[in-house]
Amino acid sequence: MRWALVKVSLAVTVMVVVAFAVPLGLVVKEMARDRAFSNAERRAAGLAPVLAITTDRRQLERAVATTDDGAEGRLAVHLPAAGEPDGRGEEIGSSRVSDEDLATTRALGRATIAEVPGGSALLQPTAVSSGRVAIVELFVPEGEVSNGVATAWLVLAAVGLALIVGSVAVADRLGLRMVQPAQRLARAAHELGEGKLGARVREEGPPELKSAAVAFNSMADQVVQLLANERELAADLSHRLRTPLTVLRLNAASLGSGPAADQTRAAVEQLEREVDTIIRTAREAKPQTQAAGPVIGCDAAEVVRERMGFWSALAEDEDRKVRVAGLERPVRIPVARPELVAALDALLGNVFRHTPEGTAFSVDLHNGDDAVIILVSDAGPGIPDPAAALARGAGSGRDGSTGLGLDIVRRMAEATGGDVRIGHSVLGGTEVRIWIGLDGRRTTGTAGRRARRTATRRQKN
Repeated sequence: MRWALVKVSLAVTVMVVVAFAVPLGLVVKEMARDRAFSNAERRAAGLAPVLAITTDRRQLERAVATTDDGAEGRLAVHLPAAGEPDGRGEEIGSSRVSDEDLATTRALGRATIAEVPGGSALLQPTAVSSGRVAIVELFVPEGEVSNGVATAWLVLAAVGLALIVGSVAVADRLGLRMVQPAQRLARAAHELGEGKLGARVREEGPPELKSAAVAFNSMADQVVQLLANERELAADLSHRLRTPLTVLRLNAASLGSGPAADQTRAAVEQLEREVDTIIRTAREAKPQTQAAGPVIGCDAAEVVRERMGFWSALAEDEDRKVRVAGLERPVRIPVARPELVAALDALLGNVFRHTPEGTAFSVDLHNGDDAVIILVSDAGPGIPDPAAALARGAGSGRDGSTGLGLDIVRRMAEATGGDVRIGHSVLGGTEVRIWIGLDGRRTTGTAGRRARRTATRRQKN
């Protein structure tokens, strides 16, 4: 495209230069010729007063000799022949024209130009005292006729060449301005096709290419979002299978001994391993760039009541004491219901999975001014390394853990400007504190401390 624009600009500029420079050069040449002969007519007219007074040869010779043209041998006077109006007559000075040129001038009665060797001759008819016509001949050399023409043509050629070079340079810059964004767009498309999901294009250049860059970036964002949603869906769905698997494992543990019970427990363990493999694969393939979509909030108190209704039945079977607080009134949070359900199931599933039977746990919900806090605490052995447990993509340090459960909780909290912290609970085990921001800001100030104290008092009670 770049060279095509240069070629088109070159062709158009050359045609324009030729169309204007050639006629202008001819006009300059004609103007130089007219100027030369106008000056010649003016000098030839200088003898008219002398011819009007006298036709004496000696006087005319002196008059011719006193002029510059006469001194240089370029001026001549043709007097009319006696009794022969068309005859050559007497000549004064150096003549270069033929009889036919003289006869033509007398017949026309006006100045004529005759071509002679070395230039041209101006023949100017002039009336003399006898009433007849004498002809003044003035030789104009070729150099005087073309004086300044070569310089003017050189100037025109230089201007035309400058215009051509300038137009080519401008066309090249314009072509480069269009080609570079197109090349960047092509490279980004190749990179995106090769799996480099971070490939983007600078939105600059001509309006059309800028619109194409905006559309490409939007398409790339959509591709990243679709892939992220697909992988997150696979990971989250797989992780949610852990909840019924936990129930199956606990029920299988109470089957006692025997081939059927052993086969059931082995099948549950195999299923857990397969689910863990799916979780790890989806988690490792998760792209780094994810776009946030619109979120529809939910009632956290209602979701906690619903999930505790499910887990309380299993807790009763394992003789676990359950304590719930803060569910007296609705608590709206900017989190989608499925996300909060997945987060609660992940935390409560970990309690059942990694603590012995009979271990108590509690869920506390507190609604602050600018944050909602959810505390999930247990009386188990605790987590040896909370920092490793919160590391994105790392396991919690226990056997069979994928680390995705806490990552689901963490992503949910961070999407609202909050965070997740792991500490020691008043029950003696692990406390997972989820901060859910209500205004998109991380809440760790006075409201956060007040919420923490209130939640602690509820747990002690």
